[in-house]
Amino acid sequence: MGSADGAMSDEAVKRAFLLGQEIARRGCVIVTGACPGLPYEATRGAKAASGITIGVSPGLNLDEHINIYASPVTDIDVLIFTGQGLMGREATGVRTCDIVILVGGRSGTLGEFAIAYDEGKLIGVLEGTGGISDEIRAIEEIVKKPTGAKIIYHSDPVKLIDELLMAYNDSDDAKLLSSYLG
Repeated sequence: MGSADGAMSDEAVKRAFLLGQEIARRGCVIVTGACPGLPYEATRGAKAASGITIGVSPGLNLDEHINIYASPVTDIDVLIFTGQGLMGREATGVRTCDIVILVGGRSGTLGEFAIAYDEGKLIGVLEGTGGISDEIRAIEEIVKKPTGAKIIYHSDPVKLIDELLMAYNDSDDAKLLSSYLG
């Protein structure tokens, strides 16, 4: 989850791409808002590492996705059309993920963080990528709501994924999935 447009440093773009590569290298599927910007860079990184990519579109169909929301279709393996608009698709995107990772971001990313936090998700924050991601520590201090959410911060995409996967593998969700799969 992150900046679709606005100011993005070259370093943030590079780290978003590396984050996507690392997600794919670990055998995980990347889910984004099917938008341009940092989420798309992560999608591109995942595809470069032969990963599976899913995009949750705000559009009702491909025409809206491309022509109204000016969003990409390349490098996205599965495109889910919600017809819910930019803010409406956030809950679908967040609920689809076992781990929510923030990179940069503005108001939409803040909304995704709020949903993930309230729903007790495992949240990763790629620090040093600007925007909301660099303010989450302060927001976490203000909120102080016991939801079960766990937030892991790191500025290195590889180390962030390491820590997130360790935390996930120790979680009840991972244990439930393991018992279900047998």
